[in-house]
Amino acid sequence: MADQPTAFLPVFEDPADTDTFRLRVERYGPDLLDGLRRVYGERVTELHERVLGIMGAGFAARPHDLRLLDEARLLHPDWLQEPGMVGYVAYADRFAGTLAGVGERLDHLTRLGVTYLHLMPLLKPREGENDGGYAVADFRAVRPDLGTMDDLEALAGHLRERGISLVMDLVLNHVAAEHEWALRARAGDPRYRAYFHVFGDREQPDAFERTLPEVFPDFAPGNFTWVEELGGWVWTTFNSYQWDLDWSNPDVFCEFLDIILHLANRGVEVLRLDAIAFLWKRLGTDCQNQPEVHHLTRALRAAVRVVAPAVAFKAEAIVGPTDLATYLGTGVNHGKVSDMAYHNSLMVQLWSALASRDTRLTEVALSRIPAKPATTTWGTYVRCHDDIGWAIGDDDARRALLDGHAHRVFLSDFYAGHFPGSFARGLVFQHNPATNDRRISGTCASLAGLEVALEAGRGDAVDLAIRRIMLLHTAIMGFGGVPLLYMGDELGLLNDRSFADDPDHARDNRWVHRPRMDWGLAAAATSEGDGGSDDVVTHAWAARRVFAGLRHVVEVRAATPHLHARTESRVLSSPDARLLILKRDHPLGAMVQVYNVSEDWVELSCGILRGHVGVVVDERLSGFEYSLAPPTLTVEPYGALWLTVR
Repeated sequence: MADQPTAFLPVFEDPADTDTFRLRVERYGPDLLDGLRRVYGERVTELHERVLGIMGAGFAARPHDLRLLDEARLLHPDWLQEPGMVGYVAYADRFAGTLAGVGERLDHLTRLGVTYLHLMPLLKPREGENDGGYAVADFRAVRPDLGTMDDLEALAGHLRERGISLVMDLVLNHVAAEHEWALRARAGDPRYRAYFHVFGDREQPDAFERTLPEVFPDFAPGNFTWVEELGGWVWTTFNSYQWDLDWSNPDVFCEFLDIILHLANRGVEVLRLDAIAFLWKRLGTDCQNQPEVHHLTRALRAAVRVVAPAVAFKAEAIVGPTDLATYLGTGVNHGKVSDMAYHNSLMVQLWSALASRDTRLTEVALSRIPAKPATTTWGTYVRCHDDIGWAIGDDDARRALLDGHAHRVFLSDFYAGHFPGSFARGLVFQHNPATNDRRISGTCASLAGLEVALEAGRGDAVDLAIRRIMLLHTAIMGFGGVPLLYMGDELGLLNDRSFADDPDHARDNRWVHRPRMDWGLAAAATSEGDGGSDDVVTHAWAARRVFAGLRHVVEVRAATPHLHARTESRVLSSPDARLLILKRDHPLGAMVQVYNVSEDWVELSCGILRGHVGVVVDERLSGFEYSLAPPTLTVEPYGALWLTVR
């Protein structure tokens, strides 16, 4: 390997291990060294030696079954891009109480077709308020109420037996004020004080604040907190109890590499790199998306590729489209940063189109997303554990002949249920009175109209709500990437307003869309009974339709090679604003998808489709053969078509 002193390379008891490690270092070592050099400059030689030592220890400790998985993934490097990959996201306690309980509920996931399970923050947090678990006090321990690290390792093994990859969060930007590093800093240890950004007076914090946004202006204004024991202001982007780490300190890099390898050796297959956009601080900027973030991630990824090539990185970067591409890798980092990133724009645009019954903004926004590296994948989703922020650019809005601010206000009003004729029932989150910017909390079903429809007892309204739920999920499954289903959405779970009775949750209404799993409803949804009719509707009847519909789309998706993530979806101009048309160019032939975002029956000229897929096509979702010879075809309310060349 260029610039790699061979004396640094560890030697293992088994010569085959030494050879394997050396070969992988020759392959990935240049990325590791270059990433470190671009961030740490002249300090790189000593740091490189330390890093190789950490890698060697992690490699020696890697269990045999995980080494076999490494070899399988090296032979199948696109495993995360396959159309059979379907994700499920849940809080372990809200899904099944404990990690052992999750293991007892895997039949539900298998029945749904899940191959990727993301358990929301489960590492030991601080007591009391902890930002939903993202204020981590110990990266090597599990929340005591969930179990132990041994329970986590056992669950990972059970999941692997079923072909399900375990995904978990790793918060990179900060630790809890009660973390050992912070406690040592408070006690006066200069080594650990240097892990954090600490300022003796307000001069530097005030200079930074001039260009820093506030993440939680309602309950955590400002970005710095005075800590008496340190005699200084600590950088706290999110909450006063979450201390930002100083990644310009090489010790922080080494700590996290060791943590990542420890979790990988416990069986974690995908690490969701939380708050990754905030890692590097630079005066005069918003301290997000700085180039060093991508060099650091590239170096971490290269090191993990040597030790545990079965492990993938997912970037939790909810940023603008131009910045988003850098988390999958651009320029010298092309395809070498994270293996997966959230497609936040798709989520926002789908909800926007549903409210307005208009896809013109969606066409503009999706057309302007830079192409991703072919070896990476999107994480597509209808919603997540967070609120929905209306990330709609003013320039995109102008191109769609809209006023960006006015449209964002409309969407907030619509999904809060305040706009005339709205079908939604959401809660306003983080209202900024100065700008009238608001975000929205709510489950998929409540935002899509099921809550209002069930209360009214109207079968026609319930039917439309279910159609909206299905349209949203069919679109994220057809777009390309790993579709991520949020727990309960497969049953149409409604808003859980009991969060207000819990003192730890009452101030954060995002808990309204984090309900506990209703296993009674799940049993009803997957049973053979009737549970209702078009005239007498029940939640169980609606849940059965949603679950069966999602399972069907998952099965169709897995059998459709055109949905491999190597191929990207691109927008085709639609003659009717109620229709979104996407095309995927695959070696087996083109695939065209049509989505009706309205409650209307919409006619579409077959001539528009014939030029892409021919006259006789397979419609994958129905399993029927379609002829596009007639002048038009009609797309049903909230209908979806997946057309492939026959």
